[in-house]
Amino acid sequence: MDGHHASEALMVLFIVFVAAQIGAEIVQRMKLPAVVGEIAAGCAIGPFGLGLISLSEPLEVLAEIGAVLLLFSVGLETSLNDLRRIGKTAMLVGIAGVILPFISGGLWAYGSGFNLAKSMFIGAAFVATSVGITARVLQELKVMDRTESKMILGSAVIDDILAMLLLGLVTSFQATGSVEPLKLSLVIVQALVFIVLIAVMGVRLIKRSSNLLELPINPHSPLTLSIAGCLGLAAASGYVGLAAIIGAFLAGMVMSESQQKHTLEKQMEPISAFLVPFFFVVTGAKVDLAQLASWDMIVTVLIVSVLAIASKLIGCGLAARSLGKRSALIVGMGMVPRGEVGIIVASLGLQAGVFTNSVYGVIIAMSLITSLVGPLALKRLISGHATAEGPAPG
Repeated sequence: MDGHHASEALMVLFIVFVAAQIGAEIVQRMKLPAVVGEIAAGCAIGPFGLGLISLSEPLEVLAEIGAVLLLFSVGLETSLNDLRRIGKTAMLVGIAGVILPFISGGLWAYGSGFNLAKSMFIGAAFVATSVGITARVLQELKVMDRTESKMILGSAVIDDILAMLLLGLVTSFQATGSVEPLKLSLVIVQALVFIVLIAVMGVRLIKRSSNLLELPINPHSPLTLSIAGCLGLAAASGYVGLAAIIGAFLAGMVMSESQQKHTLEKQMEPISAFLVPFFFVVTGAKVDLAQLASWDMIVTVLIVSVLAIASKLIGCGLAARSLGKRSALIVGMGMVPRGEVGIIVASLGLQAGVFTNSVYGVIIAMSLITSLVGPLALKRLISGHATAEGPAPG
């Protein structure tokens, strides 16, 4: 890269980073989660807004690293024992968070005149929860140790795993008109073996030998080796058909059992403060608001968004009812944001020729609206819950 291109690239990073800080500052002064301001900043400066930045590959890579490191930090605060304790309910919440939204989205699409394959693809866009967005809100509210937070994160991971498998099934159906059971079974088995192997074996290994992290002469070796493990598992996730963020979360969860856990949490804070905002700004920058500039489209977006919110809230809330009414509502709302996951599915649909530009715009808008409504409602619910009952035990 010559000097001119390097300067251009640095200018883009400068604009994105400053826009994220300004957006976060404004909304936090309005008592809203910072993530809302960062997504809005992306809408404003992106190619469909003021056009101050274009979505280049380096920027996309930086955003992906931001998402990966965010989920690694979340994993650091989530121990396997906590997930085991809430395992059965988290599994139920994750499954309910896939079935009801998929049926709701698919039926709406089929009723709107789409064929079965396209309706299934639209249903798939309703399914996955954005772990990144919800995790950021929970971190900001400093409630990561609460039962509801652990339930949301555990369920969202299960939800995302199921969503990726469902997306594989739908893509296979779209491409061939039929599902190849053998191929799909292989993907499912690979994914499950990968998750169990990392979660169980990794935790056992780190419990016995976390002192090995301090063997290198580098004083920051626990951090550097942990980040290496995080990037390695994120990459490995892709090879077994899962999202990179699942591998990053698992890496963090393994490291949460190490003796250096608290040091790692502190050392990750400045790294995350730099890289994570790129992820949220890029998510916002992909939204083309011009696609939605008619009353028909606005009504469609509202219907789709209400369906998307209600299906997660009802499905996940009912599955978590054993926690109590208020906590079940918090869990349901924590599963609402689709964020970058909905946007990824919409992009795949557009590339595959399944979606028209207008349907793509609707799915993107739904992903953004759920990413705004979810954090706002979650913040209000959790703040009210803490005031009424005091902080939940970790």
